[in-house]
Amino acid sequence: MKKKFDRVYQFKIFLKDIKPPVWRRIQVPENYTFWDLHVAIQDAMGWRDCHLHQFELINPSTGFKNVIRSYEGEEFDDDIVELEGLEKISEWFSIDNRIAHYEYDFGDGWLHTVRLEKILPRDKNVSYPICIAGKRACPPEDCGGVWGYEELLEILRDKNHPEYEDMIAWVRDQLELEETEEFNSEHFDPKEVTFDDPDKRFKIAFG
Repeated sequence: MKKKFDRVYQFKIFLKDIKPPVWRRIQVPENYTFWDLHVAIQDAMGWRDCHLHQFELINPSTGFKNVIRSYEGEEFDDDIVELEGLEKISEWFSIDNRIAHYEYDFGDGWLHTVRLEKILPRDKNVSYPICIAGKRACPPEDCGGVWGYEELLEILRDKNHPEYEDMIAWVRDQLELEETEEFNSEHFDPKEVTFDDPDKRFKIAFG
Protein backbone atom coordinates (compact mmCIF):
# COMPACT_ATOMS: atom_id res chain seq x y z
CA MET A 1 0.00 0.00 0.00
CA LYS A 2 1.21 3.46 -0.92
CA LYS A 3 1.42 6.39 1.49
CA LYS A 4 -1.71 8.16 2.65
CA PHE A 5 -4.11 9.30 -0.05
CA ASP A 6 -7.62 10.75 -0.08
CA ARG A 7 -8.76 10.22 -3.66
CA VAL A 8 -8.73 7.44 -6.24
CA TYR A 9 -8.51 7.67 -10.00
CA GLN A 10 -10.88 5.46 -11.98
CA PHE A 11 -9.57 4.39 -15.39
CA LYS A 12 -11.07 2.38 -18.22
CA ILE A 13 -8.45 0.58 -20.29
CA PHE A 14 -9.29 -0.64 -23.80
CA LEU A 15 -7.11 -2.97 -25.83
CA LYS A 16 -7.26 -1.36 -29.26
CA ASP A 17 -8.29 -3.08 -32.51
CA ILE A 18 -9.75 -6.18 -30.82
CA LYS A 19 -13.42 -6.91 -31.51
CA PRO A 20 -15.44 -7.52 -29.43
CA PRO A 21 -13.40 -5.23 -27.17
CA VAL A 22 -11.18 -6.36 -24.33
CA TRP A 23 -11.36 -3.80 -21.51
CA ARG A 24 -10.89 -3.27 -17.78
CA ARG A 25 -12.05 -0.68 -15.26
CA ILE A 26 -9.70 -0.08 -12.33
CA GLN A 27 -9.38 2.31 -9.41
CA VAL A 28 -5.94 3.32 -8.13
CA PRO A 29 -4.60 5.71 -5.47
CA GLU A 30 -4.07 9.31 -6.56
CA ASN A 31 -0.41 9.19 -5.49
CA TYR A 32 0.45 6.38 -7.90
CA THR A 33 3.36 6.90 -10.26
CA PHE A 34 3.17 5.80 -13.87
CA TRP A 35 5.22 2.74 -12.91
CA ASP A 36 2.56 1.85 -10.36
CA LEU A 37 -0.16 2.40 -12.97
CA HIS A 38 1.75 0.19 -15.41
CA VAL A 39 1.81 -2.66 -12.89
CA ALA A 40 -1.91 -2.23 -12.19
CA ILE A 41 -2.71 -2.32 -15.92
CA GLN A 42 -0.59 -5.43 -16.41
CA ASP A 43 -2.30 -7.24 -13.56
CA ALA A 44 -5.82 -6.17 -14.48
CA MET A 45 -5.41 -7.01 -18.15
CA GLY A 46 -3.68 -10.32 -17.52
CA TRP A 47 -0.34 -9.55 -19.14
CA ARG A 48 2.81 -11.00 -17.57
CA ASP A 49 5.08 -7.94 -17.76
CA CYS A 50 7.63 -9.71 -19.98
CA HIS A 51 8.26 -6.87 -22.45
CA LEU A 52 8.97 -3.16 -22.68
CA HIS A 53 6.16 -0.64 -22.44
CA GLN A 54 5.52 3.10 -22.51
CA PHE A 55 2.83 5.72 -22.04
CA GLU A 56 2.14 8.63 -24.37
CA LEU A 57 0.01 11.58 -23.32
CA ILE A 58 -0.22 15.34 -23.44
CA ASN A 59 1.86 17.23 -20.92
CA PRO A 60 -0.68 19.56 -19.29
CA SER A 61 2.03 22.15 -18.63
CA THR A 62 3.19 22.44 -22.25
CA GLY A 63 0.39 21.05 -24.41
CA PHE A 64 2.87 18.77 -26.19
CA LYS A 65 2.96 14.98 -26.27
CA ASN A 66 5.41 13.29 -23.90
CA VAL A 67 6.56 9.70 -23.61
CA ILE A 68 6.72 8.23 -20.12
CA ARG A 69 8.59 4.95 -19.62
CA SER A 70 11.18 3.17 -17.48
CA TYR A 71 14.23 4.15 -19.49
CA GLU A 72 15.54 7.24 -21.21
CA GLY A 73 15.18 7.44 -24.98
CA GLU A 74 17.85 7.29 -27.61
CA GLU A 75 19.35 10.56 -28.77
CA PHE A 76 17.31 10.47 -31.98
CA ASP A 77 13.96 10.28 -30.17
CA ASP A 78 11.81 13.28 -31.06
CA ASP A 79 9.51 13.05 -28.06
CA ILE A 80 10.45 14.26 -24.60
CA VAL A 81 10.92 11.22 -22.37
CA GLU A 82 10.05 11.21 -18.69
CA LEU A 83 10.94 8.40 -16.29
CA GLU A 84 7.74 6.76 -15.10
CA GLY A 85 8.92 6.08 -11.56
CA LEU A 86 9.29 9.83 -10.98
CA GLU A 87 6.01 11.00 -12.50
CA LYS A 88 2.76 10.91 -10.52
CA ILE A 89 -0.47 10.32 -12.36
CA SER A 90 -2.12 13.20 -10.48
CA GLU A 91 0.28 15.64 -12.14
CA TRP A 92 -0.73 14.52 -15.63
CA PHE A 93 -4.29 13.24 -15.61
CA SER A 94 -7.25 15.52 -14.99
CA ILE A 95 -10.83 15.94 -16.15
CA ASP A 96 -9.39 18.15 -18.90
CA ASN A 97 -6.57 15.73 -19.76
CA ARG A 98 -8.15 12.28 -19.62
CA ILE A 99 -6.45 10.17 -22.27
CA ALA A 100 -3.15 8.30 -22.40
CA HIS A 101 -1.96 5.67 -24.83
CA TYR A 102 -0.17 2.68 -23.35
CA GLU A 103 1.87 0.36 -25.54
CA TYR A 104 3.06 -3.02 -24.32
CA ASP A 105 5.45 -5.34 -26.19
CA PHE A 106 6.84 -3.28 -29.05
CA GLY A 107 7.15 -6.44 -31.16
CA ASP A 108 3.50 -7.51 -30.94
CA GLY A 109 2.46 -3.88 -30.52
CA TRP A 110 -0.39 -4.14 -28.04
CA LEU A 111 -1.92 -0.65 -27.93
CA HIS A 112 -4.22 0.39 -25.11
CA THR A 113 -6.30 3.51 -24.57
CA VAL A 114 -6.24 4.56 -20.91
CA ARG A 115 -9.12 6.92 -20.11
CA LEU A 116 -9.64 8.69 -16.79
CA GLU A 117 -13.34 8.36 -16.01
CA LYS A 118 -13.67 9.78 -12.51
CA ILE A 119 -11.76 11.11 -9.53
CA LEU A 120 -13.46 9.75 -6.43
CA PRO A 121 -13.07 10.00 -2.66
CA ARG A 122 -11.26 7.05 -1.16
CA ASP A 123 -13.46 4.38 0.37
CA LYS A 124 -11.79 3.40 3.63
CA ASN A 125 -13.28 -0.09 3.34
CA VAL A 126 -11.65 -0.82 -0.02
CA SER A 127 -8.12 -2.06 -0.60
CA TYR A 128 -6.68 -0.28 -3.64
CA PRO A 129 -5.91 -0.85 -6.45
CA ILE A 130 -9.05 -2.71 -7.42
CA CYS A 131 -10.55 -3.97 -10.67
CA ILE A 132 -14.30 -3.37 -10.66
CA ALA A 133 -15.31 -4.45 -14.18
CA GLY A 134 -14.08 -5.75 -17.51
CA LYS A 135 -14.84 -7.90 -20.53
CA ARG A 136 -13.10 -10.78 -22.30
CA ALA A 137 -9.81 -12.51 -21.67
CA CYS A 138 -6.44 -10.96 -22.39
CA PRO A 139 -4.67 -12.45 -25.43
CA PRO A 140 -1.77 -14.80 -24.66
CA GLU A 141 1.69 -13.26 -24.64
CA ASP A 142 3.76 -13.48 -27.84
CA CYS A 143 0.86 -14.55 -30.08
CA GLY A 144 1.77 -12.04 -32.79
CA GLY A 145 -0.29 -8.98 -31.97
CA VAL A 146 -3.84 -8.30 -33.11
CA TRP A 147 -3.60 -10.22 -36.39
CA GLY A 148 -1.77 -13.14 -34.82
CA TYR A 149 -4.41 -13.32 -32.09
CA GLU A 150 -7.24 -13.36 -34.63
CA GLU A 151 -5.53 -16.21 -36.48
CA LEU A 152 -4.99 -18.07 -33.20
CA LEU A 153 -8.69 -17.81 -32.30
CA GLU A 154 -9.66 -18.99 -35.77
CA ILE A 155 -7.49 -22.09 -35.37
CA LEU A 156 -8.80 -22.82 -31.85
CA ARG A 157 -12.39 -22.68 -33.11
CA ASP A 158 -11.72 -25.46 -35.63
CA LYS A 159 -10.66 -28.78 -34.11
CA ASN A 160 -10.07 -30.11 -37.61
CA HIS A 161 -7.54 -27.41 -38.42
CA PRO A 162 -4.10 -28.93 -39.13
CA GLU A 163 -2.50 -26.60 -36.58
CA TYR A 164 -5.13 -27.08 -33.86
CA GLU A 165 -3.20 -29.53 -31.67
CA ASP A 166 0.01 -27.50 -31.83
CA MET A 167 -1.77 -24.24 -31.06
CA ILE A 168 -3.81 -25.55 -28.15
CA ALA A 169 -0.65 -27.06 -26.65
CA TRP A 170 1.15 -23.73 -27.11
CA VAL A 171 -1.68 -21.79 -25.45
CA ARG A 172 -1.81 -24.18 -22.51
CA ASP A 173 1.92 -23.77 -22.06
CA GLN A 174 1.74 -19.97 -22.30
CA LEU A 175 -1.14 -19.67 -19.85
CA GLU A 176 -0.01 -22.55 -17.60
CA LEU A 177 -3.31 -24.39 -18.12
CA GLU A 178 -3.96 -28.01 -17.29
CA GLU A 179 -4.00 -30.52 -20.15
CA THR A 180 -7.79 -30.66 -20.04
CA GLU A 181 -8.27 -26.88 -19.89
CA GLU A 182 -9.04 -24.76 -22.92
CA PHE A 183 -8.55 -21.05 -23.48
CA ASN A 184 -11.85 -19.17 -23.24
CA SER A 185 -11.45 -15.81 -24.97
CA GLU A 186 -14.78 -14.61 -23.54
CA HIS A 187 -14.00 -15.24 -19.88
CA PHE A 188 -13.16 -12.48 -17.45
CA ASP A 189 -14.05 -12.13 -13.78
CA PRO A 190 -12.80 -9.02 -11.93
CA LYS A 191 -12.87 -10.98 -8.69
CA GLU A 192 -10.03 -13.16 -10.05
CA VAL A 193 -7.67 -10.19 -10.50
CA THR A 194 -4.83 -9.92 -8.00
CA PHE A 195 -2.46 -6.95 -7.88
CA ASP A 196 1.25 -7.12 -7.17
CA ASP A 197 3.07 -4.61 -5.01
CA PRO A 198 4.59 -2.22 -7.59
CA ASP A 199 7.62 -1.56 -5.38
CA LYS A 200 8.43 -5.27 -5.23
CA ARG A 201 7.88 -5.56 -8.99
CA PHE A 202 10.30 -2.66 -9.51
CA LYS A 203 12.99 -4.38 -7.45
CA ILE A 204 12.54 -7.58 -9.45
CA ALA A 205 12.73 -5.71 -12.74
CA PHE A 206 15.58 -3.33 -11.92
CA GLY A 207 17.30 -4.76 -8.87
